[in-house]
Amino acid sequence: MKVKVKNKSRLDDFNKYKSHKGLKTSQKRLSIIEYFLKEDRHFSVEELYYEVKKVYPKVSYSTVYRTLKLLADSGLARICSFGDGTTRFEPAHKAEHHDHLVCQRCGTIIEFKSTEIELLQKKIAQKHNFLVVLHKLELYGLCANCKKKARRH
Repeated sequence: MKVKVKNKSRLDDFNKYKSHKGLKTSQKRLSIIEYFLKEDRHFSVEELYYEVKKVYPKVSYSTVYRTLKLLADSGLARICSFGDGTTRFEPAHKAEHHDHLVCQRCGTIIEFKSTEIELLQKKIAQKHNFLVVLHKLELYGLCANCKKKARRH
């Protein structure tokens, strides 16, 4: 699988990390990494496994799991849990902070950015003399498709 990665420096960062740790990278692992970075979305181990398996039928679930764990350890992936018991990974290279809308019925995850919400959070923190180091906002409900289906029943 030869995938063009939008930002070659992400792969360079990973190569530096693995060299520092004394790790080797197989073609399968590299393909998993390239696919993950190219797709630029949230993946569970299982979802990524089935996508990569289409190209590399002999890739194992454990190789995909270990690769995603390695990406998280290297700082190139963030681990996300949206309350459904499935751990997902998203590329950590996104320059801008974003929040999530999570459909509780189908699992769709929508990323969004809101200047108003960010400003309100800063204002609230300042009011309480609080220094925010990290935050995440996840809103749970029904996506447009599931909302339509719910109305029909």
